[in-house]
Amino acid sequence: MATAPILLERIFEPVAEILTPEAAQRIVDWQVDKETQNRLDELADRCNEGRLTLEEMAEYDRYLAAFDLVAVLQSQARNVLNQSDQL
Repeated sequence: MATAPILLERIFEPVAEILTPEAAQRIVDWQVDKETQNRLDELADRCNEGRLTLEEMAEYDRYLAAFDLVAVLQSQARNVLNQSDQL
């Protein structure tokens, strides 16, 4: 059975095929805004301390799932950039 990152790579492979180098660079350069990063840091700290409510755990899980998607897209975007460098 394939792991989640491998499945995500397969799902988003068609996206990588249509990315221009410029679009790929924008994806690679993407960073979360400060407010979102602060909330994520707060939830991570509370999670490490074992103090998350069920609602906060669900919120934290949604953030982690979203960042998994972003990481896969950034990986594919880096591949696009590497391939364009080789041309």
